[in-house]
Amino acid sequence: MPGRFAAFSFLDRITSLEPGVRARGQYTVPPGVGRFPPCLVAESVGQLAAWAAMSTVDCRRRPLAGLVGETRFLGEVAPGQTVDLAVELESCREDAIAYGGWAHVERTPILELTRCVGPMLPAAEFDAPESLRADLELLQDGGAPAGRFHPVPEPDIAVVDGASGEWIRAELRVPTAAPFFADHFPRRPVLPGALLLHGQLRLALRLAGETLGAKPAATLVPARVTDVKLRAFIPPAAVVEIRVDTLARAAGAATVGLAARVGGRSVATGRAEIVARSAR
Repeated sequence: MPGRFAAFSFLDRITSLEPGVRARGQYTVPPGVGRFPPCLVAESVGQLAAWAAMSTVDCRRRPLAGLVGETRFLGEVAPGQTVDLAVELESCREDAIAYGGWAHVERTPILELTRCVGPMLPAAEFDAPESLRADLELLQDGGAPAGRFHPVPEPDIAVVDGASGEWIRAELRVPTAAPFFADHFPRRPVLPGALLLHGQLRLALRLAGETLGAKPAATLVPARVTDVKLRAFIPPAAVVEIRVDTLARAAGAATVGLAARVGGRSVATGRAEIVARSAR
């Protein structure tokens, strides 16, 4: 499939691997992408964890995103920079994995993931196991070609209604076809959870701006996301109803509830802490 291992794969090489225990890797953001959102850095860490788990079962099973206890956003990565990635697997069984991980740029922490749990499902439902084995071999032997990634289009989100500073309801329309489906996943395309979260955080930042009345000299950023639960796959052409609600507010910070539904069914929930940081 055109774009495979380039459309939504954010790992260039695995620099060390203890199957089922820990792994280290790197990803260099291509210089021309414009911006690499923090949610994609979290995706990079998750992909490294997936390879560490798949290496224990000859890529016969693969983990999928399920629960993320906490994601701390500590900084951003600029185009052209190399991200050093690390994961530690707390457990790795044929039915599920649990792990934590982090990302650094030039030894400066930019992201931490803790208390992540994902089910291990038959890999053949999502991709060809022989292709996964070839990708894993490439990552460990010299690495994938640099600069192959192209920007992922922003999710198509339209605000439906809301109450200023209190809540926003919007619709995200999943495309029927998109380059990222080449990696996520070739045999069963679904909307990546990282793109759903990215869209939710865009709305959370808007709501927090209304809630906090941030001054022009301050920049609102997501500081952390907690208790994320991905409950169901979101297929192509789905219409996702997103709702963000202000749960708490304090000086320079707001906590926002995140919810997503498809056809009236809950597909994802979580919380985000948005803070105001002084612009430099």
